[in-house]
Amino acid sequence: MPHTGIVSLSQNFVASRQQWFLGLMLLALHAVLVFEIDSWLARGFVLSHFGLFLLWQPIWSGERNLDIRHAVLVIVAGVLFTVWNSWWLMAVWISVLLALIGGNVPGKRQRGQRAISLLAATYLLAVLLMWVVPHLFADLKFPDAMLLLARYGLPLPVVAIFFIKTETEPESGQHVVDLFYSLLLFLLTAALVLGAFVVKQVNQAGYVLALAQTLGLIAIMLFALSWLWDPRSGFDGVGQLVSRYLLSVGLPFERWMHSLANLADREANPEKFLIMAVHEIASLPWVAGVSWWVAGSERKVGGVSKFPAEFSYDDLNMVLYSKWELSPALLLHVKLLIRLLADFYTAKLREKQERQNAYTQAVYETGARLTHDVKNLLQSLKSLCVAAETSDANDAEALRALIQRQLPQIAQRLQWTMDKLQIPQTTETREVPAPDWWSNLKQRYVSEPIEFKEMEISASALVPVELFDSIADNLLQNALQKSKLEPGLRISASFSCALKPKLSICDEGVPLSESVARQLFKGPVPSQTGLGIGLYQAWRQADEQGYRLRLVSNQIGKVCFEIAAK
Repeated sequence: MPHTGIVSLSQNFVASRQQWFLGLMLLALHAVLVFEIDSWLARGFVLSHFGLFLLWQPIWSGERNLDIRHAVLVIVAGVLFTVWNSWWLMAVWISVLLALIGGNVPGKRQRGQRAISLLAATYLLAVLLMWVVPHLFADLKFPDAMLLLARYGLPLPVVAIFFIKTETEPESGQHVVDLFYSLLLFLLTAALVLGAFVVKQVNQAGYVLALAQTLGLIAIMLFALSWLWDPRSGFDGVGQLVSRYLLSVGLPFERWMHSLANLADREANPEKFLIMAVHEIASLPWVAGVSWWVAGSERKVGGVSKFPAEFSYDDLNMVLYSKWELSPALLLHVKLLIRLLADFYTAKLREKQERQNAYTQAVYETGARLTHDVKNLLQSLKSLCVAAETSDANDAEALRALIQRQLPQIAQRLQWTMDKLQIPQTTETREVPAPDWWSNLKQRYVSEPIEFKEMEISASALVPVELFDSIADNLLQNALQKSKLEPGLRISASFSCALKPKLSICDEGVPLSESVARQLFKGPVPSQTGLGIGLYQAWRQADEQGYRLRLVSNQIGKVCFEIAAK
């Protein structure tokens, strides 16, 4: 049982070591102040106080190794306290302690910890105003009651610190210094001390009156500042302006958006865009380096620090190394910046995929169009083969004339098809006289049951030969395929070209269904006669060259397609 009690006492002491270090540090400081400040005894208490401060201080954790700069700073502070110990130095030092302790009171959640901080801050403020500041005036004398109160009454809040029970803290249970609150409290304390000193020296008034006047002036200034911080109407307030500035972190949101937009306009490649954007992030003064992983590859810009921050959005994983630890507000701001970068990068990836899809679509449409051209050429060759197989010796001269007319045309059309295959984006339009084109079309289908109707044709008019050949062959071949399902089907082709060519292909068969007719030129449609993808490609080809292919009649006994200028 005694052994258990000793272990429990030891654990409680370790758990509340910060509380004990704080109390002992303030008692050593009080011993320095009540003794003659330039005596050797006071110098010894100063060293004790400074050593206890190093054990308590919330800036560096106990397991962290100090850099050379920090070690030199600690040594210089110890020498300064020992060699040049004065009331002015004590006033500045107590103001710093008050800022470190009191500035963190709003962040204390445990009731015991808050009470300890309030007691320590109360003691420091009381000893500063009742004992240290009066010693700055050479002509000020202290009554015996004031001496007794300062020596034995002021330390009572410090003694009470040892008797406050707090919850057990983890080993790393040091509070984090709030720079903004601590700096504000230090400035207010310095203003109070210097204000009281100046008012007394200028007005030659009593110290208590000078202190009261300074407190009244500071209260008026704080009231005005509180109203400007959050006014009720009109002006946004100083608080909004300060929040915007602090959240901007040297890189306002609008400027970052503008920078990303400019990069997106200049660079289409997603990988290069990401590299350029990361280099801009690495150029910020508080960033030591950036590393990121994307698409299975790792890249790095700058160096590595002790304060990494990891971010992951979609396929982008990034680690940002800052020169100091990121505060929650700064971390939230950085997350927003990295999220914007990830969104822009994802958009670039989608644009790249859309370009690839568009290229694939162009290749597909070109291949589909050329496939129909080749099919039509094959049908023409089959027609010649059928004519050759069914002819006899009496038809030899007519067959030779037919082959002489058709083979050069087929070879020329095949060459044009091969040219399109090699250069699919060519915009060259070949044109021939309208009478010649109409004559060649009739010769190609001379052996088929097609009625050709010739309207007004100008000798000087021109016809885009590839477009009209492709569409005429598609429509006539579809009609011939339809005639196999409907024996005795009459097919007619009429052509006119006074100024612009117009071709109509009609049959007297069954009309297209309503659903097929609605989707005919909008995409591929299933059909037993081949209607669908061929006419869709023909419609696109006509539209690109300023012509319109349409179904002008879809009735029983009259199904007509027409191509004409828009």
